[in-house]
Amino acid sequence: MERELSDAALQSLFGDLGFVSNCDELLPLLQRARKAAEISDVTVLIEGETGTGKQVLAQAIHRLDRKRNRFAFITVHCSTITEALAESELFGHQRGAFSGAVGSRKGLFCSAQHGTLFLDDVNDLPVALQPKLLDVLQRGILRPVGSDTEMPVDVRIIAAANRPLESLVREGRFRLDLYHRLNVVRLALPPLRARRADLTALILAFADRHAALYAPVVNVESELLRFLESQPLLGNVRELENAVQRMLFLKTEGSSLCIDDWMRQLRSDVTQQEVDLLADSASGVWQSIANGSLGYDQALQEIEKRVLQAAIAVPGWTRRKVAQRLHMSERALYYKMRACGLTAR
Repeated sequence: MERELSDAALQSLFGDLGFVSNCDELLPLLQRARKAAEISDVTVLIEGETGTGKQVLAQAIHRLDRKRNRFAFITVHCSTITEALAESELFGHQRGAFSGAVGSRKGLFCSAQHGTLFLDDVNDLPVALQPKLLDVLQRGILRPVGSDTEMPVDVRIIAAANRPLESLVREGRFRLDLYHRLNVVRLALPPLRARRADLTALILAFADRHAALYAPVVNVESELLRFLESQPLLGNVRELENAVQRMLFLKTEGSSLCIDDWMRQLRSDVTQQEVDLLADSASGVWQSIANGSLGYDQALQEIEKRVLQAAIAVPGWTRRKVAQRLHMSERALYYKMRACGLTAR
């Protein structure tokens, strides 16, 4: 067994492998992940929302596994496997096994031989394939499609689910026996909104990872951190990394990331969906006018009030910053707020 590491050393170990965390709440998870890596035959189930870093953690476990890290880490995207070809994809097939099988294929299990097979989004695995997967996991033997010969396989299984498998079992959408076979070591990754203490470390790590986009970034301003702490960040760590890349790409000066950098990258990311959202909003306002619920002037006043309410509700934003963002003077903003019955700050 490996010697015990200090908390800081453990966080540094996983950080070097791409899984960045400085918050104490994740220390028990990192300890279990390291222990699982030492026992290279144990199956690991990682559960967490989309974008929380399940694949990064799985790769870190593989790289810490001294028995298997010299061999391949193979990812199976269970959500994209078609039921018709799933068995061939995983277990391989012989030439002529079915229409279109013009050659033999060894399959992903054999591609991962002696290494790690990562079942991503295992909650989306076709129901018809689940008993066949269970049989391979239990016996360590598979038979390619169209073959009469069984062959042994030696792989470590790490599965990831973006929905709790236990609830899917209750719904009858996931086999209970397969769930128990996968749920040997369970690692539950929290969403980013529960890891606010990691924001600075994550942003700086992403800035370093994508340093080719801009000069080195050494600081994250507190105003930006306070703002991010108030945001849902539903895309989790993946959303944050993409935003950092856009901030770096658009940045022209300074060694700190600030709230202006964040807002600039948001403006650069205007999508057709957002344009359509504005069109839908305008259509809704017109319906209120057409139905006689609001006059045209009243509608415009209500829209202005709602926009101002949203602007002054941003945590940490002063009246000056709101005025700058709305391209008006503080004095003009003050009078508009008064006219709308909003409290001036």
